[in-house]
Amino acid sequence: MSETFGGSTLESTLAACEQTLDYRFRDRTLLLRCLTHSSIARTRFDSNERLEFLGDAILGTVVCELLFHRFPEKTEGELTRIKSVVVSRTTCAKLSADLRLVEFLQLGKGLSDFEKIPLSIQAAVFESIVAGLYLDGGMDVVRPFLIRLLDPEIDRTVDSTHGRNFKSLLQQLVQKNQRGTPNYRLVEECGPDHLKCFKIAAVVGNNEYPPAWGPNKKEAEQRAAENAWCLLQGESAPFVADIDSPVAEEGSASIL
Repeated sequence: MSETFGGSTLESTLAACEQTLDYRFRDRTLLLRCLTHSSIARTRFDSNERLEFLGDAILGTVVCELLFHRFPEKTEGELTRIKSVVVSRTTCAKLSADLRLVEFLQLGKGLSDFEKIPLSIQAAVFESIVAGLYLDGGMDVVRPFLIRLLDPEIDRTVDSTHGRNFKSLLQQLVQKNQRGTPNYRLVEECGPDHLKCFKIAAVVGNNEYPPAWGPNKKEAEQRAAENAWCLLQGESAPFVADIDSPVAEEGSASIL
C-alpha cells in the first residue's frame, strides 16, 4: 500500500479514515473498496457500488429496529414516514460530510477536479462504509456506529414532523429581533404532476437562506424555515437542497 492517493500514501489515508470511523479494519482492501468510486475503479466490481446496495439495506434495517422499539405508540405509516427521512440521501450525505468521508474518496480525474463532490456520491460512500463495517465486524460493530449517528437525526426528524412548526418558530425569532416577517420563494420545481417536488428558500429582509426540497410546498416551506431558524441560532442547516434526484428520494417523506 505504498501508492499515492490524494497527495498522501494510500496507507496513511486508510489509517486516517479508520481514525475518523473509530474502527480498525481487519481487511483494509475492503475499506479501500468502500472508498473507491466507479470513475476510477478497474471494473465496476472493484468499486463501492455493490457495497452501497448492501449498506442501504443494513441502514434501513437498523433504523426500522430503532424506530420500532423507540416509538411503540406510532403506527406503521408514521414509522415509515420517519424512516424515509432518516435513511434519505440528504441524511446520508450529511452524515458523510460530518465524518469527512469525502477526504478519503478515490475518484476519477473528472470528479476529483470538481470543487464540490456531488451529494449523491457523498451519500453513496456513507452507505458503502456501513456495508464495510458490517462485513468486517458484523452487526455488533455497525449497529452502535449507526445508533450514535442516527439518534440525533431521528430526534430532528420527529421534532420537525411532530409538533414543531418551524415557520412559526422562525417568525417568532425574526419578529423578536425586529427583522420583519419571513417570506418564502419558490426556487425550483420538478417531477411529473403526480410526484412533483418543490425547492423553496426562506427570505428574511435582504437575506435568503439555503433552500430545501419537499414533496409539497407546505413541507418545503417548513424545511426552508428550519434551515433559516437553525442558521440564525448558530447551528448548521439540516436540509441540503442540491440533490441529484429529489423526487425519488423525498416523494414519500411528508409531515406527519
